[in-house]
Amino acid sequence: MQLFRGQTARKLAFTATFGVLYMVFRMIPTFPMLGASGAAFSTSDMIAPLYGIILGPYIGASSVVLGTFIAIAFGRPPTFLGLDFLPAVMNALVVGFLVKRKWILSAILYIIPFLLFLAHPYTMLLVPISNPSSGITYYVPFAWVHFIAFIVLISPLSRRATNWVTGSSIQRLLPGLAVISFIGTFAQHLTGNLLFETILGMYLGIIKPESFSMIWSAIFWVYPIERTAIVIVATIFGTGLIRALRAAGFSNFILT
Repeated sequence: MQLFRGQTARKLAFTATFGVLYMVFRMIPTFPMLGASGAAFSTSDMIAPLYGIILGPYIGASSVVLGTFIAIAFGRPPTFLGLDFLPAVMNALVVGFLVKRKWILSAILYIIPFLLFLAHPYTMLLVPISNPSSGITYYVPFAWVHFIAFIVLISPLSRRATNWVTGSSIQRLLPGLAVISFIGTFAQHLTGNLLFETILGMYLGIIKPESFSMIWSAIFWVYPIERTAIVIVATIFGTGLIRALRAAGFSNFILT
């Protein structure tokens, strides 16, 4: 009983500590959010996969929820009616279960928002790209990078990346983090897209249905660059953080 209480107190302490840390990053804006006037992504988007990697799915997700609401209390305006925590929570859960080698659960969590996004009436499935020289119009799937991330998730590469991150090799730590952050970041983006078109479009009516085709056409060109930048920052920061934890005598993960 005493051991159980000690473990519970330890988990609560980690949740509170990393929740406050997440709040700090949440307060720092980065890229503007296309289609949502005045809204912007935050620096916390770049550390969301690290919460799943280091803290695991449950503590990591709980810290994200706590940090999001603390940020709102300190003046960070919510964009999605208080559901702003969901994208980063999905990131932490997908990555956290992946690192715990619960591959099927991680894949299910990824495919749910993916299928919901594809089935949403406001989603632009194919983006028309015209070739002025030939006059031919090509149609490219909007979620082509998200599909690649899912293939990576269900492939042996995600298993190797997990072994690289949890292993002792410094050389393989960076590519392992890059692969895992890539998967988590696009799970987060899918969830954010769903909230964007459901809350701002269907529920609040801030964005009219006919405006989504133009918005998605613009986002199509921006999101691969934007998400790549997030993956790069998460990878570099995560590599330094995990190496520091190892040097301090911690194992690869604070909570397993």
